[in-house]
Amino acid sequence: MREGNIGWMTDLQAYLVLALCGVLLGTLAILLAQLRKQRQRSWHEIAAGLQQLNTDGLFAVAVDYLEPHSGQIEMEPEAIWKSLGGYRGLRKMRENADVMLDLAACAQQWNFTEAVIVTERMRMDAAQLRRAVRRVELGLISLRVLRRYQLALPLFAQEASSAYYLMRQRLLCLYQTSHAGLYPRLAEAL
Repeated sequence: MREGNIGWMTDLQAYLVLALCGVLLGTLAILLAQLRKQRQRSWHEIAAGLQQLNTDGLFAVAVDYLEPHSGQIEMEPEAIWKSLGGYRGLRKMRENADVMLDLAACAQQWNFTEAVIVTERMRMDAAQLRRAVRRVELGLISLRVLRRYQLALPLFAQEASSAYYLMRQRLLCLYQTSHAGLYPRLAEAL
């Protein structure tokens, strides 16, 4: 009786491995198609995907978070939310993060070594931004029900703004050293 069970388990494991391989190959094919499509876009087409944000408000919130000072809680939650443009502003930051990563990848053709390192740092910043925005989204749902996230939402919003700020600064510095000709256009678009 045990041999039948072992044979059945071996067959099941084989099917699971095949299914997993199929999923991985499918995902790889999709990623390669997206990469191919991305490489066909020009720098101007990529940069056109940037959405305008209230940069003054965003920077004020980010600097308040990144540079501790006495009176660290001077910025009120309502002011933070308004400065970032509310949930719509956070969504724009998340979408712009993807565009900025594409622009950093473009810089690899002019300054490969620095661009690879900066792009990886920006990926980590983008992950932090996405995580913070996701926490805000969860907090908005919970806020209506539990009021549990009332104090945490501004902190998550500040975390998102600081990650965006760092990405923006890294990208601008990269273009300043890699392609000074595109730097003014990029600075204007951001």
